[in-house]
Amino acid sequence: MRAFSECPASPSTMRSSGATTLLPTSLVTLRATTLSTMERLRNGCRFRLGPRETLASKGLPITVRRRLDPVIQLDQVTKVFTSSSHSGVKAVDEVSFTVGEAETLCIIGTSGSGKTTCMKMINRLLEPTSGDIQVGGESISSLDPILLRRRIGYVIQKGGLLPHLTVAKNIGLLCKLEGWTSNRIQERVSQLLELVNMPAKDYAHRYPSELSGGQQQRVGVARALALDPNYILMDEPFGALDPITREGLHEEFLRLKQEVGKTIVMVTHDLQEAFKLGDRIALMDCGKLVQIGTESDFHQNPANQFVKNFVKNHESNDQAKVQRAVIPGACPDQDEPLQVDEPLAKAARVFLQQDVSEWPVVDEEGRRIGKVTKESVLRHLC
Repeated sequence: MRAFSECPASPSTMRSSGATTLLPTSLVTLRATTLSTMERLRNGCRFRLGPRETLASKGLPITVRRRLDPVIQLDQVTKVFTSSSHSGVKAVDEVSFTVGEAETLCIIGTSGSGKTTCMKMINRLLEPTSGDIQVGGESISSLDPILLRRRIGYVIQKGGLLPHLTVAKNIGLLCKLEGWTSNRIQERVSQLLELVNMPAKDYAHRYPSELSGGQQQRVGVARALALDPNYILMDEPFGALDPITREGLHEEFLRLKQEVGKTIVMVTHDLQEAFKLGDRIALMDCGKLVQIGTESDFHQNPANQFVKNFVKNHESNDQAKVQRAVIPGACPDQDEPLQVDEPLAKAARVFLQQDVSEWPVVDEEGRRIGKVTKESVLRHLC
């Protein structure tokens, strides 16, 4: 069995997926022991995995392509909105950054900072006033916007699913527009639903209204992957979900990004989410890029006082303890109770992992003092 970088792709598959030829630079082939979902999803296309790959224990030779060259570049990009009542509002002001292959860049900032405007210019939902944006080495100004968007997956809040279409038809919509056969679409939909842990036999026939918020978001991610794009844009994909559901989707996202190795630009309002999911974080304010770097950079080398305050304010909001959500009195009998001084986020993970409605809490001396419920935890996290 050959490594994925050597898998043949038919011309039609190459056009549909937006796949490009891989250069044989910095490739590492790993030997594994069981069949992976990635192999089933390839459909003749080539996957590029990030540097923190953990699939070496799985079944086939897997080619890992390490991040070297930028594949998304913004160069002095500015966006000015004009109207009859205003001479011009500069939403994005000479922003420059790059995103490497298989890297996840999270863009965060204050309300109105320009983060969403910045992202929407990458797939030409908005046109820059000046500057240049390149995707895959090509200036997007020279590309057909529709064809460009089919090369770039797009995920928004609540999945953005069409309510009158089933899950299967939502996921397969772009494949149908590309002229795929019904059998090929059905196979692809089944593969993608398996990838996001929603078996086709249980979910393909359902409508969006029959899904939970977390399930809708999973379907939105599956649809974004339908044509196997090299790039994914995500506009606050987890922002509308409750904290417990969001925590679960964070874990699925981290697994998924290792398996499919896409280049991802994500907009979020949650700094802790950005630190957890992003390889690097770009902080914007008033249309300017203030700092870009890793979590360590933001803690150890903040660019200015605004960055210091931004990090401090977000950290103070993230330090709620279990004590806040305790309901005194009768205590459930489960083992491994929570302690009052533990992070409330740990309580959220308990309800995510256990099929229970309440969990015991102990004080500093190990005495059971009460319980937390899913509702009490959500009330203090939201």
